[in-house]
Amino acid sequence: MDTDYLVIGAGSAGCTVAARLAETGARVTLLEAGPPDRNPWIHIPAGVLKLLRHPVINWNYTAEGGPGSDGRPIHWPRGRTLGGSSSINGMLYVRGNPADYDGWAQLGCRGWSYEDVLPFFRKSEDYPKGDPAFRGRGGVLRVEDYRTILPLTHRFVEAAGAAGHTFRKDLNGAEQEGVGYSQMTRNGRFRGSTARTFLAAARGRANLRVETEALATALLFDGRRCTGAAVHQRGQSREIRAAREVILCGGAVNSPQLLQISGIGPAAHLQAIGVTPRHDLPGVGANLQDHYVARIAHRVRGAISINQLARGVRLAGQVARFFLRGDGALTFGVTSAQVFARSREGLASPDLQLLFTPASYDPAVFGALEREPGMTVAICPVRPDSRGSIMAVSPDPFTKPRITPNYLSAPSDAAVLVAGMRMTRAIFAQPALAQHSVTELLPGPQAVTDADLLASARRYGTTIFHPVGTCRMGEDPAYAVVDSRLRVHGLGGLRVIDASVMPTLTTGNTNAPTIMIAEKGAAMIAEDARAA
Repeated sequence: MDTDYLVIGAGSAGCTVAARLAETGARVTLLEAGPPDRNPWIHIPAGVLKLLRHPVINWNYTAEGGPGSDGRPIHWPRGRTLGGSSSINGMLYVRGNPADYDGWAQLGCRGWSYEDVLPFFRKSEDYPKGDPAFRGRGGVLRVEDYRTILPLTHRFVEAAGAAGHTFRKDLNGAEQEGVGYSQMTRNGRFRGSTARTFLAAARGRANLRVETEALATALLFDGRRCTGAAVHQRGQSREIRAAREVILCGGAVNSPQLLQISGIGPAAHLQAIGVTPRHDLPGVGANLQDHYVARIAHRVRGAISINQLARGVRLAGQVARFFLRGDGALTFGVTSAQVFARSREGLASPDLQLLFTPASYDPAVFGALEREPGMTVAICPVRPDSRGSIMAVSPDPFTKPRITPNYLSAPSDAAVLVAGMRMTRAIFAQPALAQHSVTELLPGPQAVTDADLLASARRYGTTIFHPVGTCRMGEDPAYAVVDSRLRVHGLGGLRVIDASVMPTLTTGNTNAPTIMIAEKGAAMIAEDARAA
């Protein structure tokens, strides 16, 4: 056998799983379809805008348009390099709400309650400022507060407080609901991707082999046991065999696609696209969930925004600050403060996340800053009821799958989004923030009714890149893809460990929960190996 464990996909989950399995002494091979993470824009936090459509280190998927987005196709960036999407994301560290994980346990995911997962969050991180009952110290994943905070962010936090949102010193601590400053995954002044944290800590191990530009094109089987993968690497095809297990860490898009083109998924669909079914598993590719957001943007007066810092003499000064002092605008992520809130009374936990950025963007050009100063809040219904799918359209592994997100197809999602837009307007109306507003740019003062607000959300809304759920975890093999130990139902030697196993979205950004899943999944594999 070529290796003990074959880990497919070197993203947020894959780098973590491979590093932890290497610690056991087993032979581990990690495959990444993209190149090494050498592009300098990856490592400068503010370089994220340069990566959103990068032709090499981004898969650049497109989600189909639907009524929820006025028929507009939506650009879906996903990382295609070591570190995966943790190498191109906004670096926010958001664990989610305890109710998220207790909800998973109630859905039948044994061992995934908040009490069960908290130790794995703590194991990963190094956040010395936090309450040790909730936060970890000494882990490989450095979590930091913003090193530089613009006054506009302070005014937003002040305004949110005036609008009734309780200030929280640590949104990842004892209580999530309220307003607080964002935290980031960092590696000194640079980005803290899983490649530069977990994988870097393990790269000196002789038992860990990392293969880049290596696309897994099919899973290999001996009967009902997965034994390896066919791989296309730099124009050559070969097979890699695993003595113990194959672990899919391709994420919510790539993991279900590889399963489907390998014959694992809904049999009727596989036959329709020319794939011979090996194992009828209807849930593969179903249950897609993502965070769709609307934005409220204001023109700014009397304060500095990122728009001004991103050009001219000011930009030169920020570059100097980054290299000389390790702070300034080049260390910024995408969101400097957040509010977690309930859209209505009677909810047990927040269903809204409001993400503030002291910047405004050109609505006609994805990811492009406006020239004039601005500030923006993205309004996100964090527990959407809408469900979509990701389905292979061909046996060809190089053909992108069909992504059908069905944004706002559930009326409840539209209601939560509109409530969040009105909540955001109430924050902008507070004196601390209103003093810096010239006018509302988007949706604009002409948008008055709920129908107006929803129309703007459908016309200008977009994803914030948190797809999950397409290989759902659960003990119901009719529609769940993996069991509570992340083993694919009905097959041996094969697990899925990434965001695709989440039964429901978490309350906030998904990178930290994905790393937690990887930590827990790797521990399960090691535990099962010891018991074998």
